[in-house]
Amino acid sequence: MARKPKKQPKPKIAKPPVEPPAQKLREWPADKIERRKLADIIPYPNNARTHSEEQVAQIAASMQAYGVTAPVLVDEEGVLIYGHGRLRGAQLLGLAELPVAVARGWSEDEKRAYRLSDNQLALNAGWDIPLLKLELGELKLAGFDMPLLGFGDKTLITLLDLEDTGETAKPQLEGLRYAVIVRCDSETHQIGIIEQLQAQGLNVEALIS
Repeated sequence: MARKPKKQPKPKIAKPPVEPPAQKLREWPADKIERRKLADIIPYPNNARTHSEEQVAQIAASMQAYGVTAPVLVDEEGVLIYGHGRLRGAQLLGLAELPVAVARGWSEDEKRAYRLSDNQLALNAGWDIPLLKLELGELKLAGFDMPLLGFGDKTLITLLDLEDTGETAKPQLEGLRYAVIVRCDSETHQIGIIEQLQAQGLNVEALIS
């Protein structure tokens, strides 16, 4: 009697790896935007970011030229997390309302940390100088109102390869902000310099790079 052929084992099919479930992000404040009266938006009393009168005027000029392009962020009590400069710009323009996003469920430490990181992360960015020169050159040729860009006139002269005659700024470069950067050896040195300058009534901003 002939033997029955043995059944060949079925080839094992490799199962695709199981991907871990995607981490669920917390609720996005920017998903829900509402308008609030300026009187209902409360500045944070310990806001460490400073805004000079000149910069507030620049923010207001930008808002007037482009409109309000982004909301400010407040907590559930209406206290600002970011947008202090925009609030002051809106007040300068006499606006009645601003678009607002609300950070719901944030702890006090999270709000305090985001107030700092939102400003510092922007400072950590840089410029591609050749491309920056190209874009500035195109705007200048188009007759754009250059002060809206926020660059100082000396910076624009350098970037646009213009001749610095030493004269006062031309009308299209007026109304800009001027600053001096002092390099410090340590945080203690920086704090001492800041205290000295503030004692003279100067508006001082601290940078870490």
